[in-house]
Amino acid sequence: MKKLLLITSLIALSGAINAQIPTEEVRYDQYGKKVERKTLNAEARNGILVFESQDLDYKLWFDIRVQADAQAIFGDDLNRMGNGASIRRARFAAKAMVTKNWYGEIDLDFSNGVLELNDAILGYDFLNGLSTRVGNFKERFSMSQTASSRYLNFMERSMVVTSFAPSRHIGWEVAYNGQKYLAVGGIFFQEVEDAEMRTYVEDNNKDYGRDEGVSYAAKFVYQPFALKKDYGLHLAAAYSYRTPKTSVDPGEYNGARYSSRSLSSINRKKFLDTDVIENLDHEQKTNIEIAAWYKGLGLQSEIINNYTYIKDISNPYRFGGYYVQGVYLLFGGRQVYVKNEGEFTQPDRGRSWGDVELAFRYDYVDLNNGSVKGGSAEGYTAGLNIYMTRNVKFQINYNYLNHDRYANGKGKLYVGHDVEGNLTKNPALVADPKGKAGNDYSMLGVRFEIDF
Repeated sequence: MKKLLLITSLIALSGAINAQIPTEEVRYDQYGKKVERKTLNAEARNGILVFESQDLDYKLWFDIRVQADAQAIFGDDLNRMGNGASIRRARFAAKAMVTKNWYGEIDLDFSNGVLELNDAILGYDFLNGLSTRVGNFKERFSMSQTASSRYLNFMERSMVVTSFAPSRHIGWEVAYNGQKYLAVGGIFFQEVEDAEMRTYVEDNNKDYGRDEGVSYAAKFVYQPFALKKDYGLHLAAAYSYRTPKTSVDPGEYNGARYSSRSLSSINRKKFLDTDVIENLDHEQKTNIEIAAWYKGLGLQSEIINNYTYIKDISNPYRFGGYYVQGVYLLFGGRQVYVKNEGEFTQPDRGRSWGDVELAFRYDYVDLNNGSVKGGSAEGYTAGLNIYMTRNVKFQINYNYLNHDRYANGKGKLYVGHDVEGNLTKNPALVADPKGKAGNDYSMLGVRFEIDF
């Protein structure tokens, strides 16, 4: 009995002592440095996992997306093209506001087992309309190019955009978001994408001592109805001056090459390709954008011109093209425009189960000028977008491609028949009637997408 009382007393004493000992609040990181601690609230916001501090001074969230594509090709009579399926994108990004001003992001793509770096950003928001960022990100030259692949109205961007609109480069950008306008300017260097591209940069530096090259870009967007919810207008002009970069094969340095896969990531044949245009001095690019929306209707167009200046030649090569597209939500949904980005984002659904969007686009690109014959093409795309929830989307695209006789993939692809009826890759030997030369065909594609 005495032993039982003694044990009970010791337990009670131990509890009293522990109750008097304060909880240890100090924590240290792996380097032994004392760290500041904050409690984070975890939420799923429209299916996105978000961690946020109670004082709203810190926020971390993940941006993950998977796009699975399949495509069948019809009418490929001149050049056999294979049907197929692929993981178009498998993206994982971590994004954070580490104060109300500082922003950081890292974004990787693992599609089809190939690792690529997309975004690596450090940004600062002055909270008065002015912001800046540095790192690897998309230049704000084309609204179609900068729009997130989560919200594309079509499976692939237009051919003129993929041919000429610059995408991600290392750089520094400053932007000001005014009441009815957006102004952006930046300086950019080489591309950073994968191991092959990094090897090119290192070899150009190590073996030849070449500068990385520099680009200057500026864009101005006029938004006269910026505060309206159901309708608006976007008028923009962009300009870019670009010198040769070292993120290309050393044998192609001081050269320019323009090409595009014809609205497909599965068909690997590039009908449109200028090959390398040697002795490049610099390039100049211009873009005119017009976009408008009214409730569920959205219209968008870009006119892009590229001027390629060759050393010791006064007149540049001029290439370019344009696209025009329209979309409409059938069940009461609304198009959504992001003013400080100057682009469309995910539409609001008209029903609790989602919405359906009709889409049509015509695009044209011309890579022919003077002695350079890279081919030209028209693309007609009809699409159906089914928004099942905020995070799941199905897309169906029908494409018709009309290539000219010069779209022979640097002389590797057939473009018609000669006088004897034999297939030929030489545009000068094609005896087919006008408008019949070139490989014309159709494609039917589907995409399954989830974002979380």
